[in-house]
Amino acid sequence: MEPAAATKPAESRTVPATVAPLPSAELDQRINRAQERFQAGKRMLQEGDKEGARQAFDRAVEILLSGPADDNQARTERRLEELVDLIYRYDVDELGAGEAQDKVAFDKSPLDEIRDMNFPLDPKMKGLVEHHLNATASQLPLEMNDTVLSFVNYFSASKLGRNTLVNGWRRAGRYRPMIEKILAEEGVPQELIFLAQAESGFLPRAISRKAAAGMWQFVSWRGKEYGLDQSSYYDLRLDPERATRAAAKHLKDLYMQFGDWHLALAAYNCGPGCVDRAVQRTGFADYWKLRNMRAIPHETTNYVPIIMAMTIVTRNAKDYGIVLDDPAPSLEYDSLTLKTNTNIDLIADAADLPVSSVRDLNPALLRNIAPAGYELRLPKGQANEVETAMEMVPAAQRAAWRLHRVKEGENLTQIAQRYRTSTKSILTANNDVSSSVEAGDVLVVPAAYVEPAVKRSSKTKAAVHAVAKSGKTTSRTAKPTYRTTGKRASAK
Repeated sequence: MEPAAATKPAESRTVPATVAPLPSAELDQRINRAQERFQAGKRMLQEGDKEGARQAFDRAVEILLSGPADDNQARTERRLEELVDLIYRYDVDELGAGEAQDKVAFDKSPLDEIRDMNFPLDPKMKGLVEHHLNATASQLPLEMNDTVLSFVNYFSASKLGRNTLVNGWRRAGRYRPMIEKILAEEGVPQELIFLAQAESGFLPRAISRKAAAGMWQFVSWRGKEYGLDQSSYYDLRLDPERATRAAAKHLKDLYMQFGDWHLALAAYNCGPGCVDRAVQRTGFADYWKLRNMRAIPHETTNYVPIIMAMTIVTRNAKDYGIVLDDPAPSLEYDSLTLKTNTNIDLIADAADLPVSSVRDLNPALLRNIAPAGYELRLPKGQANEVETAMEMVPAAQRAAWRLHRVKEGENLTQIAQRYRTSTKSILTANNDVSSSVEAGDVLVVPAAYVEPAVKRSSKTKAAVHAVAKSGKTTSRTAKPTYRTTGKRASAK
């Protein structure tokens, strides 16, 4: 066969331009330049130059955004997301957007907004849902009725419902491997992960109107029953791993009591005593009959249908026109049991992380002090390094003292002023350090810290009930997003 050019005249046409992938070395250089500007911003923060830090952080993001879209875009976007997240955390901690020390930030439980609503039925959806019920493998028995169909319509067709589902899915990425592992170990259905999505949207600090707390929404006394202790320092209901274990055990106990997963879910919501009384009063051990007879509380009537609808839509998202992409990367961490009361600022110093990163890994901490015996979460692979660094500080002083990494051009006077202490105190605490420090030195700083006088749980309970009563969130400032204007990146 002859070449096409020999048998057919060449056509005049416009060929869309394609962008060749950046060579790996060039992309590495761009990422390194962005990292250099980020590190410069950190140094400026420590020197008190907040405006310079903002400009350096903006420049780091701008460098990552300045390249062409190509086959390396996914790698660039991952680094950009990591960088923006760190910049946000430093913004929260250092640039004035943060909260007062020891103030607890809570989020509103999404279930409060959903379960009391009524949604229209879409008759066209019935056949699709029937197909999915037959095709979807599920350890949790799935059923179809008008209520389930209405919530399927809500999560698949309404903007608010789709956002609830998609945002929950994205956040779930951080915890899904841990949750799936624990559910398997406890021998309960994997579909119970959707209970956490309904209850909290995978927000570890979610609070309901009835002051249930955490990803799995335990009330105080039930949490304590399953080992989720609470004190003025911490609330283990807010610890994702511990709360998941407690929820799996509680759900298994409820299933053993009622022998039916629908009744077990209802009992998780309103309490086993409530369901047991409804069964005794009516003679029906069937959730749907109890629901139709209005024998269970109003807030429980839509609870099981919501979980079923979430299961059906999420498992068959493409059929409902929903794209569930880009889940957040899973959290990987090590644990370190603290030997003495320890300031979170000191932990952040030892890990070379923003304080908010430490808090994010430890949402159960309610104050700026982590108590002795607390099982602290740290980034994977850093536990030994952090423990070694903290041991530089005398055990009796870890609730107040700090660690400081000396930067280029810093001197003892500047460091002492930053921590409101004296050069003499720093020299006394660091026997092997002369008055002339060098970049890279790590100093023990005898900083002062006065722990607020807080009665047991009073502040936390007040905050919980204030959020529960108002239905408003006290979450910290939202993370900035970056958009390109020409080649200029700007924070919103």
